[in-house]
Amino acid sequence: MKIQIVNKSKHPLPAYATEASAGVDLRANLTEPITLAPLARCLVPTGLYIALPPSYEAQVRPRSGLAIKRGITVLNSPGTIDSDYRGEICVILVNLSDTAFTIDDGERIAQMVIARHEQAEWIEVEQLDETVRGAGGFGHTGV
Repeated sequence: MKIQIVNKSKHPLPAYATEASAGVDLRANLTEPITLAPLARCLVPTGLYIALPPSYEAQVRPRSGLAIKRGITVLNSPGTIDSDYRGEICVILVNLSDTAFTIDDGERIAQMVIARHEQAEWIEVEQLDETVRGAGGFGHTGV
């Protein structure tokens, strides 16, 4: 799949780390470091702009290493970039740890996965089909 991208950052284009990688790393594009206090959140620019084809989205997800080692995650995970959005890709990060975290220019802060999606055509009905599960949810099958 070919996707148009404008790179206004100081960093190389996103690239897949391995042949089977699902996502590419997004890097912070900063003029100065950002220190994220415990439980604080911030919007981190990447300097990247993309044009996705219709029926596709870009999903912005946490990097597992930052999450487990530092408690840094993407607040609205996964963040969705719609195919008609043409603004800069920015990442909402939150620090869930008890220690301040400094984000430096060029740091890998999130990953982005391109995914196909469908738009639903809603059909209003009076009731839904019965299933074995029914309305059971939130742990209804036990531990």
